[in-house]
Amino acid sequence: MDNFLPGEDLALYSTLQELVRGWKTKLGHHIEVNPLNQRWIYWWGPEGSGRTHLLCALGNIAEDLGLDYFPLTSHEPISWVRLEEKIAGLIQKDTPTVITVDDVDCLDERLVSSLFRILNEISASKAIYIFMAGNAAPSSLQLREDLRTRLGWGLVFQTRLLGDDEKIEALQQAAQARGLVLSPDVLPWLLSRFYRDMPNLMALMDALDAYSLETKRAVTLPLVRELLKPKSNTS
Repeated sequence: MDNFLPGEDLALYSTLQELVRGWKTKLGHHIEVNPLNQRWIYWWGPEGSGRTHLLCALGNIAEDLGLDYFPLTSHEPISWVRLEEKIAGLIQKDTPTVITVDDVDCLDERLVSSLFRILNEISASKAIYIFMAGNAAPSSLQLREDLRTRLGWGLVFQTRLLGDDEKIEALQQAAQARGLVLSPDVLPWLLSRFYRDMPNLMALMDALDAYSLETKRAVTLPLVRELLKPKSNTS
């Protein structure tokens, strides 16, 4: 989560950081009180605003701390079944359990019912944390009314796209983490000519890193253009 640039999402980012600090201090301690709005968070925003990035970061932290972690998506229904089989036992535990639910707006009727049951089960627990993300505010989702209501029981945040200056800052941080030195004209050129969403831009950082190592050349604008140049077919 340290590589997430919060931009206008500072309130959400600060809240998640505080929760993570709490996980570390609560390990091995009996939990007496843990209000719902400290364990139950939904955020929404456009694609590329960091929704999935934050969910994955929380999952990685949970795994690093040795916590029970259940990532739920619309593409892996079996993971929902496994969680429902275990949830009664998890509710009795004092150590934190982390559940993430991505793309709530894409859930089919069966998974919507599963999420409704899961939320009902964990609402009275003390140590189960659930983080959910979708493309719209709870009231605007095309889901059952009773589920939309429950999504808003905890904290709700909106994630926003980064501005160009913030994107450049995030890309510079990503380059530094990879040991890449970019010439000053590379990032402005990419924002004007390449995909502007952060997932594609971050994927390009990986490609530039690999290509720079392969060619043993610095990351300059000619190198970037060479990497992005369409490959001609020869036969």
